Amino acid sequence: MPMHHFGRFGIRIESVIRAYPKRGLTLSGEAEKIVKNRLASKGSDPFSDRLFIPNPIYPMIDRRQFIASSAFGFASSLGSSFAPSFAVAQTADSQSQLETEPDSETALSRIEYASPQIQNWRIGLLLEPSVTCADVFATFPIPIEWPEQKVTLTNQVVDPLVTAWEAKDLAGGAKQIALRMRHVPAGASVSLILTFQVERSRILGPDKTDDLVIPTRPDRDMRMYLGTSPHIDSGHSSIRAASRELAELEAENDWQRIEQIYDFVREKVQYVEGPIKDASDALREGKGDCEEMTSLFVALCRNAKIPARMVWIPDHAYPEFYLEDGEGNGYWFPCQAAGTRQFGKMDEYRPILQKGDNFKVPEKRARVRYVSEYFKCNKVGKGNPNPVFIREQTE
Repeated sequence: MPMHHFGRFGIRIESVIRAYPKRGLTLSGEAEKIVKNRLASKGSDPFSDRLFIPNPIYPMIDRRQFIASSAFGFASSLGSSFAPSFAVAQTADSQSQLETEPDSETALSRIEYASPQIQNWRIGLLLEPSVTCADVFATFPIPIEWPEQKVTLTNQVVDPLVTAWEAKDLAGGAKQIALRMRHVPAGASVSLILTFQVERSRILGPDKTDDLVIPTRPDRDMRMYLGTSPHIDSGHSSIRAASRELAELEAENDWQRIEQIYDFVREKVQYVEGPIKDASDALREGKGDCEEMTSLFVALCRNAKIPARMVWIPDHAYPEFYLEDGEGNGYWFPCQAAGTRQFGKMDEYRPILQKGDNFKVPEKRARVRYVSEYFKCNKVGKGNPNPVFIREQTE
C-alpha cells in the first residue's frame, strides 16, 4: 500500500515546478492553475506562498493495521451521538460537524482580546492521479475555535467521487477531516475543499499577576500537559538539572518564576534553523528554532509541575502556560519563545492551526506532536497519485 506523508508547513510554491519534474511528476488541471495563480498574485504576506505538495515517501503499512485504525469511524463529537462509521458524503450534517464551541475562557475577564482581524482560508485535498487509485484514505487538519479565534465554515466543495468524509475532534486541541474514495480513475480531478473565515484577535497581557498560582490539583484533562510528548523530554536528566537550577532563584510569585524559565530559554538557546530535535538536545547544543525553543520552555515548565503546551500557526510555533487565580479560575497565557519578546501576551494574526503536542491519530501507531496531512491508496497500474493538500489564504 503506497502512501504519502506530509510535513508540517509545506514548501514554497516556487519549488513546485522545479521539484516535480525532478521526481518524474507533473501538475495538471486545477493543481497547475493554483500554482500559476499563486505565483502571479503573491503579495507582501511572507506566508502566502505556501502550498502543501507531497514529498513522495513510500513506507509500507500493514493492511490489518489500517483496518484496525479506521474501524472505529471518524464521527464528530459535536453531534447528538457517535456514528459507527463515516458519514455519507455531502450530507446535511456535514457543516454542523465542522462547528466548534468556543473555550469557556472567553467568559473570564483576566485575559483581554483586542483588534480582531478576519482572514479567509481554503483548506483541502485535490487529487489528479496519473494512475487509477482504489481505496483512497486521506486526512488533513482544519482550524478550530479558541478564545482568541473564531472559525466559520463559509463554503464546501465535495466531489461526488468522495465516498464519505467526516470531521473528528482529536483529544488535546486539534480537528481533522478524514475522507475515503472507493475508486478514482486515472486522469480524474477530484477535490474536497473547505473555505473558512478565521477571525483572530491579539491577546493583551494581564494587569494583575501576583495572585496567579500554579495549580496544585490539576484535573485529568490538564495532566496531559504535564507529561512527556514527542521531542518534549521533560524527564531528561539535563532538563531536571536546569529545572533545579531555576527553582533555586528567588521569585516573588509564580508568574515571575515562569518568566525566569522564559528568560532562561531565550538566553541559553540561539535561534538556528535545522532538523527537529529533542528539547534536551536544544539545551545541550544551545541551538534550535522556534519549535525547539518552544519545546524546551514547555519541558521546563512541565518538570516544574506547570501545565504548558505548544501552539501551532503557519510556519511558526510558540508556547502557552497555565495558571489559576485565587478563585480557581484557570487561564492559558501565551509567550513568544523565539522572536520578539512577548510574555503573557501575543501580537499575532496568523490562524491557530492546533494547540497541543501529543496527539493520537488513527493513521499512525505512535503519538505525534503535530497533526499533519496524510494520504494512502492502492494504485492500479503504474504512475503517481499526485495528491495536493491545499492550505492557502484567499482575498
